[in-house]
Amino acid sequence: MVIRRLLASLIVCLSFACLGVTAYGQPTSESSVPELLESFVPVTDAMLRSPDPDNWISFRNGYELWGYSSLDQVNADNVDQLRLVWARAMQHGYQEVEPIVYDGVMFLANVEDIVQALDATTGDLLWEYRRNLPDNIANVTGTRYRYRNVSIYDDKIFLATNDAFLVALDARTGTLIWETQRADYRERVAQTAGPTIVKGKLITGSRCNPSSPRPGGCFITAHDVDTGEEIWRINTAATPDQPGGDTWGGLPRSARRHASAWMVGSYDPALDLVYWGTGPPAPLPEKLRGAGKADLLFTNSTLALDPDTGEMAWYFQHLPRDNWDLDHVFERMIVETNVSPNPEVVPWINPNVQPGEMRKIITGIPGKTGLVWTLDAETGEFLWARPTVYQNIMTGLDLETGRPSIDESTTPQSVENAVLACPHLLGGKNQPSGAYSPDTKALYNPLNNACMDLAMSVDIAGPSDGYDIRTRVRHVPGVDADTAPVGRLEAVSASTGATLWTYEQRAPIYGSVLATGGNLVFSGDVVRRFRALNAENGSVLWETILNGPVSGRPMTYSINGRQYLAIGSGGLTQGTSFLQLTPELNTPSGSNTLFVFALPAR
Repeated sequence: MVIRRLLASLIVCLSFACLGVTAYGQPTSESSVPELLESFVPVTDAMLRSPDPDNWISFRNGYELWGYSSLDQVNADNVDQLRLVWARAMQHGYQEVEPIVYDGVMFLANVEDIVQALDATTGDLLWEYRRNLPDNIANVTGTRYRYRNVSIYDDKIFLATNDAFLVALDARTGTLIWETQRADYRERVAQTAGPTIVKGKLITGSRCNPSSPRPGGCFITAHDVDTGEEIWRINTAATPDQPGGDTWGGLPRSARRHASAWMVGSYDPALDLVYWGTGPPAPLPEKLRGAGKADLLFTNSTLALDPDTGEMAWYFQHLPRDNWDLDHVFERMIVETNVSPNPEVVPWINPNVQPGEMRKIITGIPGKTGLVWTLDAETGEFLWARPTVYQNIMTGLDLETGRPSIDESTTPQSVENAVLACPHLLGGKNQPSGAYSPDTKALYNPLNNACMDLAMSVDIAGPSDGYDIRTRVRHVPGVDADTAPVGRLEAVSASTGATLWTYEQRAPIYGSVLATGGNLVFSGDVVRRFRALNAENGSVLWETILNGPVSGRPMTYSINGRQYLAIGSGGLTQGTSFLQLTPELNTPSGSNTLFVFALPAR
């Protein structure tokens, strides 16, 4: 581990001197602390557990990862009056970002490890930090600089970097306080999301390229917020000497690759458990892996971890033997609800479930297959699951354990002959986050209806190979290719599993969802539309056209009694791949911008 402390006196004043900061976020003097940040109040554990509705201080606005705000100044009756109040250009690249806002200041992550502090009412720059990254690192690690969020705690902003460091910045000035190396980026290891902060620990997942030579798969770590010292680390691929180590078909540790944990975990303070998702193995085709039909723990699993030690309390594997790149790394929402799955719409219900029983559950769509999974949060017991989009990978689930049965005809067996596998490897559902509203008790998820022709790309896997598959996007079977809807937003009861409403359209939907106390759901699509829907029935109440794919993470906050709505748009997105299914549609991309809306000022 490397920990380097930089002295604030070692400052090279570059083109940002007129703003009181350098290109690397170092202040020119103590007087350069922006006025908005002079009275900065440190963020505490209590604030993270019970966020002030005016702020948005953690990913998805709370440990439960609901993507919900109780703010209701903007509501179903007046949302059609929303107006743009400011916009700010962002660094060119992928747009998947969610800002955080605290006491009138927005802390915004840009790709290439740029962090900005902005006046959240105007977008004016207060300070900026730019990391000096190695050349061509995005191609080395395979991340293409994709990034999602920074984190705030005490008086620091935390960034997990593209070169596999953790960085702590002074929230008032952007000064680098400490940095800690988590891995060697030259082993194709990086991070694409910021940490979850639990009891003074930075708990961070990792993204390991499928061609990474790092043995033992990827990893999750905990670091001390004050010093950057590592506290614990767990690998996501069970090693031969660990429980689950016998599920890799005898493969040596060196052949246990990938299983990345590249999104953000949730946390339940009452149970004191952190929940994290993991991805697939590499290479993908069983024929190339050499592990037979082994389960490959802990790929495509939910891991429940003790935040103090990293010890695993329980795990649940959603998809053993992944041959399709169907990651299960997405949000694990924590909800306390009446568990009453409706057998008319939920095909897989544990017979031991007592309908009407109140339970704390882990729920949502954690993986690309598009299944809603519901597990007991304390024990990991399978409760129920149901599909949303069309899938042909699984023929069913064991009702007591939740273990899936695989349709072997969807598994690629050769370079020459492709198989039809659904959904597409970009999901059913992918990294764009869903939301949950405690008002409607509904889950809202962005989905796409698509399949793929899937084949092996090589006959023999080599040490530098990645997934070793080739694909072509296809419509789902039996639809009219000229009219079939691709994008879909679906509201599902967290209690019964019933679909409450569905919004479908021709254009793909590849942006995250925000639910609010104003009876609203906000969502965007690949062809520039950003809209508000009625949270109860899915009717469109407001729509605007932005500058490119709306693929950022919408969020909302309030300053001096005025509610604002922010959304990133216009950058690059994997979602444009679905446009091959809709050749009549197109969209510009590359002009990364943050847009902020509000009702007309009184």
